[in-house]
Amino acid sequence: MKKINGYEFIQLFEEFAPKEYALEGDPIGLQVGTLNKPIHNVMIALDVLEDVVQEAIEKNVDLIIAHHPLIYRPLKNINTDNTSGKMIEMLIKHDITVYAAHTNLDVATGGVNDMLAKALGLKNTSVLVPTYHETLKKLAVYVPKEKESDILSALGDAGAGAIGAYSHCSFSTEGTGRFLPGENTNPYIGEKGILETVNEVKIETVFPANKEKKIVSAMLKAHPYEEPAYDIFELTQKGKVLGLGKIGELENTMKLREFAVFVKEVLDSPGVRVVGQLNDKVKKVAILGGDGNKYYSSAKFSGADVYVTGDMYYHTAHDAMNIGLNIVDPGHNVEKIMKKGTVKVLKELIEKRHFTVNIFPSEVDTNPFTFLE
Repeated sequence: MKKINGYEFIQLFEEFAPKEYALEGDPIGLQVGTLNKPIHNVMIALDVLEDVVQEAIEKNVDLIIAHHPLIYRPLKNINTDNTSGKMIEMLIKHDITVYAAHTNLDVATGGVNDMLAKALGLKNTSVLVPTYHETLKKLAVYVPKEKESDILSALGDAGAGAIGAYSHCSFSTEGTGRFLPGENTNPYIGEKGILETVNEVKIETVFPANKEKKIVSAMLKAHPYEEPAYDIFELTQKGKVLGLGKIGELENTMKLREFAVFVKEVLDSPGVRVVGQLNDKVKKVAILGGDGNKYYSSAKFSGADVYVTGDMYYHTAHDAMNIGLNIVDPGHNVEKIMKKGTVKVLKELIEKRHFTVNIFPSEVDTNPFTFLE
């Protein structure tokens, strides 16, 4: 097992939730501290509050990955006499780095909204509010025939050739390669100053643009030539569509009252608010973690029987009623599902790369609301 530093850990994390998935203006990424250090203990938190910082200190945490950014707006000062300034002081004093993953974690495949949809048992899910259309590129690389399988494995393992539910997709054509090694070369095949002819294979494969650096690096590492010949083309067709929220179907139809109780229990919410007729039948469900007020019309247009989201405003609830959309509001805090869910994803990524690091969820309940019976 290998030790890992902050840069390496975040590089792995961003394979799961790339920065480019975030909505414009969202303050994500490194917020406090440095990544230029060894990482032994990582804590996943929904919010960075005083109790969370104290927990991190007690558990010798090196890195906090928080869903809600500690710093939403540029700071005019860091006054250590107030709560936010004191937290930043304590984080720096104890060398605890804070990294925020907000809407990029919402949008990511397997991210917050997928976690919520899975918890509710939704089937046949699709994106509720598209926000990101993946740009695709094609790599064409020329390799000697005997090294074809090595290059194919390296490319596929790095993420090239993913089409829908398929991976390692590629196409090969055979041909003849020619090159003349110069005086300062060390050719894998042939001799300096003699024109060489080689039976080669042209491998073509597609990949998401955000994985270009990783895929090219893997290809170059596996390629036997000093100067591999390859081309990269941007494609006009787009890859997968990502975005906020999910729309899907329940296994069985429920009444709205029954469904609201189900949401409360499954998402471990202390209470839910319901808009609509409690005897209405519910089958098709739209869900969006956090504050989903401005997307209620998307839920209606998608054909949802009910929209599950948090922080529903009084007047927005009236607007939803007017268009016949049922609402179940379990609160913003149900996004806490991301703590254990993100730990699970990161542990799988870490194990595949044979790194050693302790990853665990924060145990602090950051819900500011108390529900009375």
